[in-house]
Amino acid sequence: MSALIDLHCHSTVSDGLLPPQELVAHAASRGVKVLGLTDHDDLGGLAEARLASNDHGIAFINGVEISVTWKRRTLHIVGLKVDAENLALINALAEVRTARDGRAREIASGLEKVGIVDAYEGAKTFSKQSIMTRSHFAQYLVQAGHAKNVKTVFKKYMVKGKPGYVEHQWMDLEQAVTLIKQSGGVAVIAHPGRYDLGFVNMHLLMHEFRSYGGEAIEVVTGSHTPPQYDQFAKIAHRFGLKASQGSDYHGPGLSYMEMGYLPNLPHGCVPVWQDWEEAKLLNA
Repeated sequence: MSALIDLHCHSTVSDGLLPPQELVAHAASRGVKVLGLTDHDDLGGLAEARLASNDHGIAFINGVEISVTWKRRTLHIVGLKVDAENLALINALAEVRTARDGRAREIASGLEKVGIVDAYEGAKTFSKQSIMTRSHFAQYLVQAGHAKNVKTVFKKYMVKGKPGYVEHQWMDLEQAVTLIKQSGGVAVIAHPGRYDLGFVNMHLLMHEFRSYGGEAIEVVTGSHTPPQYDQFAKIAHRFGLKASQGSDYHGPGLSYMEMGYLPNLPHGCVPVWQDWEEAKLLNA
């Protein structure tokens, strides 16, 4: 049943391959009934996606994925059911997007030092009018023949110690959670299994996140393994957090998992959508 709900995906407004309208149509073709669009640091695709969702009989959830710096690590906090017209959220995200462009130019400068010229312009051909992310650089580097696929690009160029790695100060955790809450939304830690925090820091993060008013973590997500589903279900229970899920779909060739393939949440999880009006579609 929970495969019908997907609360994490991306459109061309950030680093997805499909425009919002086409993304919704694709979700509908995969049987998704409740969809959250969570573009990076941008609310720009929500109105178009909501209209398309009405056409396809999908219950739509306003979302965003905010970049956060915590203990010199980059984390992502998803906001679900946010108010897309909340000025504080809009203005804060605009500042993040400006900073993203500065980071992109630093990434390009690092790549130029190892002989990859015009990386900024190349990545721009993929980002078009949207914010520029590392995924856009990765797509360009694959096209230019510097790596065989996107995953190889990240290992070869984008991780710490590599030429395309740039340490960047994003929004802090408390601000991100507060902005989401003040806009009427629910704060969710995205794909916690990707952060390699270790036992102590993972528990510190959960405690701090909860103290700021964070409500949920992604338990089932495209980049988690089946053992991690159980691991984060237990962490959610330990810290009194609800469980969320999402494919983190970016498009063909850029995704860990196709839409519509999410397994059920582990037994005992409290779904973040438990009391949502939109979730009634799951039982229709």
